[in-house]
Amino acid sequence: MTLRASRFAPTGLASLIAAFAFGAAQADEVQVAVAANFTAPIQAIAADFEKDTGHKLVISFGATGQFYTQIKNGAPFEVFLSADDTTPKKLETEGDIVKGSRFTYAIGTLALWSAKEGYVDAKGKVLSDNQYQHLSIANPKTAPYGLAATQVLARLGLTDKVKAKIVEGQNITQAYQFVSTGNAELGFVALSQIYKDGKVTGGSAWIVPADMHHPIRQDAVILNKGKDNPAAKALVDYLKGPKAAAVIKSYGYQL
Repeated sequence: MTLRASRFAPTGLASLIAAFAFGAAQADEVQVAVAANFTAPIQAIAADFEKDTGHKLVISFGATGQFYTQIKNGAPFEVFLSADDTTPKKLETEGDIVKGSRFTYAIGTLALWSAKEGYVDAKGKVLSDNQYQHLSIANPKTAPYGLAATQVLARLGLTDKVKAKIVEGQNITQAYQFVSTGNAELGFVALSQIYKDGKVTGGSAWIVPADMHHPIRQDAVILNKGKDNPAAKALVDYLKGPKAAAVIKSYGYQL
């Protein structure tokens, strides 16, 4: 608001009040549904976005599949940052988004992670060694990172061997929590949950090669409820800009 007001050169109290009121009128809130893997990046982006535009984000985090159900049932979300590209495409086909608003804001990376230093080797051989008791993954029916994890296990021929050891989280945040609290020795998580500025921030990890699962293309859309909200369009535009791109890359995503 102050930034907007500073564009004016008020000559008196009345002008100052008018400039302040104009800034207030231009600041809006936008309801955003965000895939759980993107929690840390969007929180960092939100701070810059609010500072730069005056608009505020009201953010809900969860699993992509659950958000789809909520959107179809009338949830008040105006922008949706999905963990895949199929769900936004489906919403587009069903007429639930603003035409032309869908775009890929990030390409996710899967990682096998343990909170224990040295537990996961750089090539993920710990999986086939099969010495662990619990393997955490997100629900593959609702969370794209969970689906990618099952594709990796299938690629390695381990689906049946580890089936009894899998601990399934409702979303990628819960899958991460199972590992971080020690309830699972290791698990498949989003690299963004354990990575910052070019390195894994704790424990040990295998960054899964992208060709071992389907690409995790993460699309964003403006939903119909955000059609007339300037903050919704401003957020989408901001996500395409260089400042947001730098944050997204710093958490291990590709663009």
